Amino acid sequence: MTNNSGFFEKFFKLSEHGTNAKTEVLAGITTFMTMAYILIVNPLILADAGMDFGAVFTATALASLVATLVMAFYANLPFVLAPGMGLNAFFAYTVVLTMGYSWQFALTAVFIEGIIFLILTFFNVREAIIDSIPQNIKKAVSVGIGLFIAFIGLYNSGIVIQGAGVPLSLGDFVANPNTQVALAGLVITGVLLALKVKGAILLGIIISTILSIPLGVAQLPGSIFSMPPAMNVFAFEFDKILTADMWIVLGTFLFVDMFDTIGTLIGVSTKANMLDENGKLPGVKKALFADAIGTTFGAMVGTSTVTTYVESASGVAEGGRTGMTALVSAGLFFVALFISPLFIMIPGAATAPALIIVGLFMMSPIKEIDLDDFTEAIPAFLTIIMMPFAYSIAEGIVFGIVSYALIKTLAGKSKEVPIVTYVLAVLFILKEIFA
Repeated sequence: MTNNSGFFEKFFKLSEHGTNAKTEVLAGITTFMTMAYILIVNPLILADAGMDFGAVFTATALASLVATLVMAFYANLPFVLAPGMGLNAFFAYTVVLTMGYSWQFALTAVFIEGIIFLILTFFNVREAIIDSIPQNIKKAVSVGIGLFIAFIGLYNSGIVIQGAGVPLSLGDFVANPNTQVALAGLVITGVLLALKVKGAILLGIIISTILSIPLGVAQLPGSIFSMPPAMNVFAFEFDKILTADMWIVLGTFLFVDMFDTIGTLIGVSTKANMLDENGKLPGVKKALFADAIGTTFGAMVGTSTVTTYVESASGVAEGGRTGMTALVSAGLFFVALFISPLFIMIPGAATAPALIIVGLFMMSPIKEIDLDDFTEAIPAFLTIIMMPFAYSIAEGIVFGIVSYALIKTLAGKSKEVPIVTYVLAVLFILKEIFA
């Protein structure tokens, strides 16, 4: 039997896409390795919101599995999905810890988001909404989230602490073993990335965890294999659906997820030469359905918004071109469900480097922001810096959209501002006044 024979060749049309089964398998493994950190980082972030680590671990793996299977079998595209970085930070650190709502409230917003995405995707509305948002703001959102995530990693590991007499200062590198593990992990991960080692982020977490054991930061599990911990299923607060804050939170989830998903799909597809002559990705509607289904299902089992991962680019770089790549990654998420003790033992200090490095990955769009036109550059800059400085993704978006509408209008360039952007600006201003 050849690599291109049987079910996989017929179903995924491997030859038609210029690939084969061996290439797709390797691409799927590579993608999983580059993004498996989410199985650790997502539960740790949502645990800060009061959720059970084990329950979120199971939900993360299962939601990733289901969404990626939809991408594989329905869209036949080599993209892998999982709870999104940035979106989980907004869930935990803004909605729950800053705004003071319960994690059940946040899950309800995510569930409604998924339903809305299903409807919007069906009627081809998501693409139209994305097209109406200024390009530089879209790019700035990604950059700002990157800085926000990196700051969380630095702060949670003790590399950066609240200062005495100053807002921030460096932590105690000598006495704090957590900080030592995080710094060592950052260097190790950076070297692995520089050497183009496959799965550098995951390997960095593993090595950092090993280093943390003799320092007393982590302990070896009694057993490697375990049945998946029980999940928080249907933990919703439907009585809060009609509140103003619910729709403000929901709006931010919708806004950020739209940019994450569309940007990743187009960006990775461009690198793989998968776009058609009109610059569109064939099957993009099906890919957006996978995202919407993943988000809806993920909320039902207890995790934050599911989105298409930019790390899918690593599998595409290995030659992955079809849903078989996604299928292999989905299979590995299933395996991960039954070795949860290996992930649960990993301390936050070992994952801090992953947060910092992922922050770097998310900053790449800054190269494409027009910094010469100040009506574009200033709103983009405010979007970026207000996310970490205000410790809120939502506030960064508010500053960006409102300043864009105001500066463009006062500079005599109101025709460049889409109507939807004006509507968002007004809503954000009203939110700040009456919040």
